[in-house]
Amino acid sequence: MSRYNKNLGDFGEAAAAEYLLNHGYDIVERNFRTRFGEIDIIARLGQKLIFTEVKTRSSEMYGLPSEAVDRRKQKHMRLAAEEYFRENNCECEVEFDVLEVSAAIADGVPTLFGINHIQDVLIDGG
Repeated sequence: MSRYNKNLGDFGEAAAAEYLLNHGYDIVERNFRTRFGEIDIIARLGQKLIFTEVKTRSSEMYGLPSEAVDRRKQKHMRLAAEEYFRENNCECEVEFDVLEVSAAIADGVPTLFGINHIQDVLIDGG
């Protein structure tokens, strides 16, 4: 991964966390790592836990960011969430969301163009 992509991704995750906070969510954890992969942001809204994948792009040249959350990624999200529940002895409602972040970095300065919040993305049997 290039330095630009890493910086862009880090900026996107920070912008996504701020977006969620500004929309009434509490951030429970960031970058929760399991053997199945990483959940970028775990947030709470009321009694519901939201497992969030953040996809940041500077263009749509390779498609929409959410298109990268395919069946395989969704399966890993679900398995990572199950791991979270086992580790935290938690039983509550759950939702899987994607935050598409449109941003760029020019001369070291990040610019946020927009955020699209896609709720409840899991495909049955994903």
